[in-house]
Amino acid sequence: MDIVNWGIIGSGAVCEVKSGPAFNKIEHSNLVAVMRRTKDKVEDFAHRHQVPHAYTDAEALINNPDINAIYIATPPNMHLPYAIEVAKAGKAIYVEKPMARTYGECKNMIAISQKYNVPLFVAYYRRALPYFLKVKELLNSKAIGRPTSVLIELYAPPKPEDFKTEHDNWRVIPEISGGGYFHDLASHQLDIVSFLLGEITYAIGHSTNSVAEYDAPDIVSASLGFPKGIIGSGLWNFVSTGNHRKDLITIQGTEGSIEFSCFDGNAPIILENGEGRCEYSKPYPAHVQQPLIQTIVDELRGVGKCASTGTTGAQTNWVIDQILKA
Repeated sequence: MDIVNWGIIGSGAVCEVKSGPAFNKIEHSNLVAVMRRTKDKVEDFAHRHQVPHAYTDAEALINNPDINAIYIATPPNMHLPYAIEVAKAGKAIYVEKPMARTYGECKNMIAISQKYNVPLFVAYYRRALPYFLKVKELLNSKAIGRPTSVLIELYAPPKPEDFKTEHDNWRVIPEISGGGYFHDLASHQLDIVSFLLGEITYAIGHSTNSVAEYDAPDIVSASLGFPKGIIGSGLWNFVSTGNHRKDLITIQGTEGSIEFSCFDGNAPIILENGEGRCEYSKPYPAHVQQPLIQTIVDELRGVGKCASTGTTGAQTNWVIDQILKA
C-alpha cells in the first residue's frame, strides 16, 4: 500500500498525546476514523484531532472501506476479539501493549493474522525511541565490553484508588488487564531488555499481594536468562513507602556499566567504563509512539521494517506468564 489510512478502536487517554496525533504527522499516513463507546467522548476526540469519522460501533469502523490499518487501543481483554475481526477484514493490526492478557491469547492473535495474511504489530514503542537506540548503540560498540548481567528495578507507592473496594481502574483487574501494574509497566521493561540483550530464554519468579486491595500481585521478583550467558534479575514493588520511587535498569559488562530509565525520557543514560563517566541525553519526542508508528508505515509501504511484531510481543507475554506462574 502507498497510503496507510488508520482507524483507532478505543480513543482513550493513551491516544490523546502518546499515539493519536502521530498518525497524521507521518508522511503517507492518515487518521481516518476513531471509535469509542461513548458518543460525546468520541465525537469530542474526533473534533479536537480533526478526524473525519467517529463511531461508537467497532464493526462500523472495521468495515470502513477507506481504512487499511487499525490500531487497537483498548484494555487487553479486548485485544484478541478485535484482532480477530480486524484480521477477517484483511486489515493490518497494531495493538497496544501488553499484547494480550496471556501468552495463549497472543498465540491465537498470531495464528489469526497468519490465517488471513495480515501483518501484526505491538506498541512496544521504546524499540524505536532514540533514547533506547543509544543504549543499543553503546552495547553494539562494546562500550562496556561483553554484557554479563542486567538488573531491573521499579518501585512506586500505591495510588489512592488501589485501596477502594470497588475498582474502576482496569489496570488492577486481572479479568481485564491480565494482572496488575506488573502487566502494565514491567511488560515495557521486559520487552526493552529483550530488544537490547536478546530474547529472554528462561524466567522464573515469585509474586505476592502484600498491601494493595486488588486481586493482582503488588510485589514481584524474577530471575532471567539471556543468550550468551547473560543473566538478569528484577524487583517490582508497587507499594513502596511514602514517595520512594525507583526506575532503573543497569547493564553490567566486562569493561563497564550502563544505567538508564525505562519511563523517564529526561533521565540521562549513564555510561561508566575505563575511560570515565559519560552522560547522554535523548529526550522523548512529543508523541512517543511516533517513531515506532513510522516504522510500521514504512513496513506496510514496503520500504522498511518494524522491530515490534506479534512474535516479539508474544514473547514478552510468555516471560510474564513464566514469572507469575504459581
